[in-house]
Parts: sequence; C-alpha cells; structure tokens
Amino acid sequence: MPPSARRSRASRRAAAGSWRADAMGVLLLVRHGQASFGADDYDVLSQTGWEQGRTLGRWLAEHGPAPASVVHGGMRRHRETWEAIAEGAGLDPASGIDHDWAEFDHLAVLARHAELTGVTMAHDVDRRAFQEHFEVSTGHWAAADESAGYPEPYDAFIARARRALEAAAAQPGPALVVTSGGVIAALAAALVVPEGGEIGPVWARFNTVIANTSLTRVIVGSTGARLLTFNEHPHLPRDLVTYR
Repeated sequence: MPPSARRSRASRRAAAGSWRADAMGVLLLVRHGQASFGADDYDVLSQTGWEQGRTLGRWLAEHGPAPASVVHGGMRRHRETWEAIAEGAGLDPASGIDHDWAEFDHLAVLARHAELTGVTMAHDVDRRAFQEHFEVSTGHWAAADESAGYPEPYDAFIARARRALEAAAAQPGPALVVTSGGVIAALAAALVVPEGGEIGPVWARFNTVIANTSLTRVIVGSTGARLLTFNEHPHLPRDLVTYR
C-alpha cells in the first residue's frame, strides 16, 4: 500500500473518532499564555503570559460560563495558565491533569526533519525565521507516514488529541481545558475536515493563527462533537495579543 493511502486511511480513522456523551455539553479549550521564547526554560509563562491568563479569568467571571470542571495538560505552562485564570476569576485553583493534552514535541519534530532533509536552523534566529522553519518542518511531519521515524507520528498525535477530548467530555460541564495551540488546532481540524480528508493542511493553517489564551468551544452531544467557535480572544487588548 502506498504511503498516501496509509495516511488517508489513518486520517479517516482519526476523523471518525468515538464519542461517549449522554447529554449536550460545552468544552472550553484554552491555549496557554505566552511562554518564554528564547529562554533556557521555554515551559514557563512570561509576564505577558501571566497577565493574559488573569485577563481571561476576569473576562470569564464577567461573561461566563463558570467551569464545572477543569483539566490541564502536564506542562508547566498549562498549569501556570490555569493558576492565572483562577486568580483573575476568583476561582478555586484545584484542577485535574491529563497528560494527553500535552503539546507535540516540536524539538523532536525539528530534529527528525533535520535528519531527514539535512536542513538545520541556527540557534540564534529571530521569531520570524523560527516560524518559517517551524512551519516547513511540521508540514513535513504532518504529511509523513510512520516509516519517517518521528518519535510521535502525526496520526498518533491526532488520535491522542481526540482521546483527550473524549475524556474531557465525560467530565461535568461546562469543562475548561488548558492545553497547547497544536492540540487545539488538531481537534478543530479533525472536527471540520470531512471523513476521508487530510487533516494536516487544515491543522497547519489553524496552528499558525491561534492566539495565546484564546478560547475554542466544542459542543458534545449524543450525535458527537462539533466545533462551535475557534480562537476567540475578545478578552485581550491589542497589546496583549501574542501568537508564540
């Protein structure tokens, strides 16, 4: 079977998914606040990231809905974003952790892409140059099949994201989830691409425009999950809008 056929079959399986929901519910998917690009530890919110989270919390307190349950990925930037939201909203910071909400390992993707193509990136590039290299590398990852040797193949990443959403749908609603842009973009793409279509190109477009602490709403009911909104960020003034 040619690689394209294998990818198509895997995409169909990922897009179909399986959903267990007894009643209509709303999931609020929040991308984490701005992390520390260029720092020794990227997985730490910047001061801007903290303020983005507190601003979202204040907005949710005013406009709702108040979450009945909260879960976040296991990354530090996920936890810190929820702490900032809870602070801004005056909510109990207690939450659950689901490691399936983790972002894909972009460093592993970049490294494997370099091995496969011989194209590397300097360590001191600016944000624009990094973004261009990132988009090329992740596009190659999304189009590749398992034989390309990526530690987490793209189809496995999509399946993991769908598994995380299914688990969150079983929580009391409305459920709030703090995760990463790549995961949210993957779910949004999987929910709008027709069965049998390729998720990767749509995911790539979504992944480049999702703002830090943006809200994406998914409705889950007896007929499955549907994307209601994507990348809402009315809570952010212009000077707090960031994408990386």
